[in-house]
Amino acid sequence: MTENSIVTQSNPNMSNNGTTPPQVEEMGFDLTGELDRLEDLILSGVRIPFISKTLIAEDVLLNQLDLIRINLPDCFEQATQILQQRQKILTDAQTYAQKIVENAQRKASQLLDESRIVQQAESQAYQIRRQVQQDCENLQQKTVTEVEQIRQKIQQDAVKIRQQAITEAEEIQNEADVYADQVLSRLERDLAQMLRIVSNGRQQVYQQKLTPSQKVSDNMNKKAS
Repeated sequence: MTENSIVTQSNPNMSNNGTTPPQVEEMGFDLTGELDRLEDLILSGVRIPFISKTLIAEDVLLNQLDLIRINLPDCFEQATQILQQRQKILTDAQTYAQKIVENAQRKASQLLDESRIVQQAESQAYQIRRQVQQDCENLQQKTVTEVEQIRQKIQQDAVKIRQQAITEAEEIQNEADVYADQVLSRLERDLAQMLRIVSNGRQQVYQQKLTPSQKVSDNMNKKAS
């Protein structure tokens, strides 16, 4: 076990059995902030004297890890796999370099009487070690750059998705307005037609109540108008 081991403890006020991890809005998840909070949970744990251990509420820590894991995009998982592969490459390169150095040192020890060969072997070992170290540093920097590019792409995709959702919502609203206008227009035409029918009906009733002389007078007034 390492010196800075972490001992988890259950929080009596919270239960992890059947508890759904906290949810966050899709567009509002702050990965950096949640990682900082996870770090704060670890650093704020109770230190156990003499054994270099830290007590941390297990359910709180697991909930925080679940929160990060649930909201972690697939690209971040791919980035983690890349980092693991890079770390394996770094380890293999360091192991290979160590073997080369050990072989060079072994050969140099066998040729102690030939100082020139010994110095040349040590120089080569040093150069190889420096080259491998430089390659490891370059590879690590490249990995960090790739992860940063993935993170930026994820943020850009999130902005695009949000903008697309807003645009689609506006289009749906516009279509609803057009549909409502069409319905009201048809209703207006139907009401106008009904008013004409009612007016004609009233006119017929009125004509039926008139005497023959009144009908002739009314017709003459209509022709005059």
